[in-house]
Amino acid sequence: MRAVIQRVSNASCRVGGNITGQIETGFLVLLGIEQEDMEEDASWLAQKIAALRIFSDENGLMNKALADVNGSILLISQFTLFAQTKKGNRPSFIRAARPAQAIPLYEYMINELTKLTGKPIATGIFGADMKISLVNDGPVTIIMDTKDKDNH
Repeated sequence: MRAVIQRVSNASCRVGGNITGQIETGFLVLLGIEQEDMEEDASWLAQKIAALRIFSDENGLMNKALADVNGSILLISQFTLFAQTKKGNRPSFIRAARPAQAIPLYEYMINELTKLTGKPIATGIFGADMKISLVNDGPVTIIMDTKDKDNH
């Protein structure tokens, strides 16, 4: 499971002209789910995201977490995070989980983040053609991968 976390001052998702999710201060999280991923991966990643300290404190240091700034999360499913581009010019997405596996894990991630943050999680629509708007604050962008959880 891979997440691209962007610290934002606002972000929104539109599908067919309708807003499906929007936030002010917080994280836009693009989530890619791989074939080998399981609930334990989602739990680990949700805990890391919820505790991630990338908001500035009074000294300008990245010391504050989402809860410290009353921030929110916009979670967007994005299978293209597992694009393989080694051969040719057309990416392959063979490592990305199929919807039958990915949708339950995406929903599990929503539930985990809701529990950890105590706030509803704004979302897109799984598999839809989504238009994402954001103002990346900083810019600050962090990439996390559950394959790194065993590497201390």
